[in-house]
This record gives sequence, C-alpha cells and structure tokens, in this order.
Amino acid sequence: MVRNVASEMADLDTEDFYLLSGVEQGMRFSEWVNRGKLPDFADLTPENVDYHLDRCADRGLLERRTIQYEGYKLTFEGYDALALHTFAERGTIEGMGAPLGVGKESDVYEVASYTPFALKFHREGYTNFREVMKEREYTADREHVSWMYTARKAAEREYDALETLYPEVSVPRPVDQNRHAIIMEKLAGVELSAAALDAEQAAGVCDLVLQEVATAYEAGYVHADMSEYNVFVADDGVTVFDWPQAVPTDHANATEFLERDVENLLGYFTRKYPSAMPSIDAERIADDIIEGTFESLEKDS
Repeated sequence: MVRNVASEMADLDTEDFYLLSGVEQGMRFSEWVNRGKLPDFADLTPENVDYHLDRCADRGLLERRTIQYEGYKLTFEGYDALALHTFAERGTIEGMGAPLGVGKESDVYEVASYTPFALKFHREGYTNFREVMKEREYTADREHVSWMYTARKAAEREYDALETLYPEVSVPRPVDQNRHAIIMEKLAGVELSAAALDAEQAAGVCDLVLQEVATAYEAGYVHADMSEYNVFVADDGVTVFDWPQAVPTDHANATEFLERDVENLLGYFTRKYPSAMPSIDAERIADDIIEGTFESLEKDS
C-alpha cells in the first residue's frame, strides 16, 4: 500500500516541488534521472538540488540509486504529492480525509472542498506492472513504459469517459484531474457485492445496471470491466464507476467486451439470486443493447 502523504504536504516548500517536478520531467527520458541533469530539469542551482534531494528522499518522495551514475526517480508518494499540490493550487481541494477504498489498482480518499469529494489515485503498474502492460490498450504498443505513464494514462482515460457519460449515464460526476489522480463526486450507497437485496429486488436492480450499460453504449462507451465491484446501489438507484478500461463503441473488440460485461452482471445475479432471475441469453441482451432496443430482462427472457 502506498503511504498517504497528505500530512506531510505542509512541510514541503516551493523548491521541493520544483525538484519533484524536475525528476518527473527527467523520467520522460529514462527510468532513473541522472543527478547532474536535475539543475536544468528543476530550474534550481546545483546547491539547491543537493539540499532538496535530501529533503525529498528523507520523506520517501524520491528513490536513489547509485550504479553507473547517481540517479533518482519519483516514488508513488512523490507523484501523489505533485498531484495534491496541483489540486490545492487550483483550489479544487482544501484537505484530505479518511480512505474510502484501497485496491490493487487505485486508492480512494475523501477530500474536503465546498462539498466532500472522492480523490482517486490510480496505481496501475505499482505491483503488477508487467500484467498491466499486456492488458491495457494504452500501453500495448509501447516498448518502454513507466508505472508513472501507465497510471496517468489510466486516469486520463477514466476522466475522459466520465466527462462524456455524465450526466446521461449514472457515473460519478467528474470534478478535476491531474497526473494519475481524479477528483470526483463521492458516491452514496454500498457496492453491489455487499448490497443486501431482497430476492424480489434482484431482477429490478439488474435491469437498472443494464440500462446504464445500454445508455453508456449509446453515448459511445463500453465499460469493459463490469462486475459487482464496480456498481454502487443506493435508495435512489445505481451508479457505475471505475472506467479506466473503457473503450469506444467503434473499438475492434467493443462487442466482445460488451458481451463479457453483460455475462459478468448476469452471472453475478444468477449465482446470488438463482430463484429470482429469469433464464436469459447474455448474447441476446448484448445484441439488444447494440441495436438500442434493450428495455428489461422480462422482455428479453
């Protein structure tokens, strides 16, 4: 798990962020940034570079390596600090609160603003970098990819999808994005996986989720990672979240991904509420979504 650096932000000064940003710029060209190049990248004197390298390394914001040369790279904590600094400068957030969820590919925290928001740090590539490179379309055609690039592209892709889909599709309202981080609406309710539905509610809730999938398709996107862990259920409806793997509907594999999304949803509801779910052909549901004729499970059963 990546350490929460919010409590340390007040101890960092402007030149610390110049240095972190300089290392970030250098990492565009190599995994480890040569110490000798940092004055140019960070726009600092060599003496200031030395001082702020020690400050940032001591706080775990940078990692140091000495083999052929002395090199530095950002840690995820350092990348988090840069994103938080940018959000604060923009006035998007005023403070950081408790964690809302920690997973393999993201950490989510509550943040303070004029209303509580959710801050999502993308972590793609942090623990399973090789696997992410194989699976993610935005890294598939690149030979040299850093975790920083992978996480940033995931955030950009998700934010683009949210901006396109909201509010026609019930997704979290997007607020701001920087580097690998997204500020969005804080969701109410519980994950579908943890929702205690009555059996007679199951088909209706499944309908609601499939209708959001259909509306998203009409708007030009397939989620491509649908499961009971990517849906929130509340008294006023459902919300579909986690869109970094979303693909446009003209993608070569869009139909395959849509069918898999539908199969995943139907499979979950059928396993958990077997007596409440009608016998349904997932491929037929997907075809109806593509044709724009999906209405409900009852009409397709």
